[in-house]
Amino acid sequence: MPLPWSGELAGRIDEHVITSAALEGNHLADPVERPLWVYVPPGYDEGSDRLPSIYVIQGYTGYLTMWANRDAYHRPFPETADAVFSSGQAPPCIVVWVDAWTAYGGSQFVDSPGTGRYHSYLCDDVVPFVDARYRTLDAPAHRGIQGKSSGGFGAMITPMLRPDLFGGLATHAGDALYECCYIPEFPKMVRALRAFDGDIGAWWEDFGTRPAFTRSEDHLLLMALGVSACFSAEDDGTPVLPFDPHTGRLRDDVWARWLAWDPVRMVPRYADALRSLRAVWIDGGTRDEWFLDLGAVAFRDALAAIGVDDVAFELFDATHGGIGWRYPLALAYLARRLSVTS
Repeated sequence: MPLPWSGELAGRIDEHVITSAALEGNHLADPVERPLWVYVPPGYDEGSDRLPSIYVIQGYTGYLTMWANRDAYHRPFPETADAVFSSGQAPPCIVVWVDAWTAYGGSQFVDSPGTGRYHSYLCDDVVPFVDARYRTLDAPAHRGIQGKSSGGFGAMITPMLRPDLFGGLATHAGDALYECCYIPEFPKMVRALRAFDGDIGAWWEDFGTRPAFTRSEDHLLLMALGVSACFSAEDDGTPVLPFDPHTGRLRDDVWARWLAWDPVRMVPRYADALRSLRAVWIDGGTRDEWFLDLGAVAFRDALAAIGVDDVAFELFDATHGGIGWRYPLALAYLARRLSVTS
């Protein structure tokens, strides 16, 4: 039974602050200095071996220090990750927890004029920072990425875009199959916007004047605004909704920009990159509120269609929340796959 206070690690977490060149001048004026946690396993300081590295990214509205939050009868991921290595369940790895928060709640880990260059930040700022300071195996075959929800989306797309950096992924209930996870939310967003005459900018101004999430529609509209800023912002950074805010009709040209970021639809375009991966983990809950279990199936099937069938896949009885117990399982899988040197 886990104790309800901090547990002692067998390894160590180093807390850094990284200054990102990629985030300079971002549209939201969010900080360019970001916290970064790097975990080293037991025995790292006494050893000389180079180790695989696994990058962990968060879901929407997540920020770095939330990884230390404690729920009743559960240990936070840094502690369960430490247990993976201290118990010998997997070969030693370096684990990196990355912050990609924005004023809108998240970045989807893409470069966008509406939020900032968060894909470049992850790949061109964070990865070199870690490689320069730790004994990593500096090759894509030994570097992985893991995340849930929006972080699961980031874990799916990042190895597609940067196969020169990442050779393994684990996605937990990652955003995918957008007709199932996003379209059902659009009518709810239209109804929520009636109080603001269809103007999401007016809602955002109101949101900033009061305690957050004191209106029932706040979470929904924050997602509408934030994801639009990531996927369909104008060149000047203005987010554009993929639907008419008064009628709910899809704006086909804007919606097409969202679909271009659907991991299921991205697979054929990045087939060579995906075929180069040595580790793929996909999972999700069968009662996920955003039907991301269907997205998981569709992503697995799209991979199979290009010849990627060595995949760890599982659906399990759960909603979107409360699936943190899956993280150390996937971490151990990635560690074993990415540790192979031959």
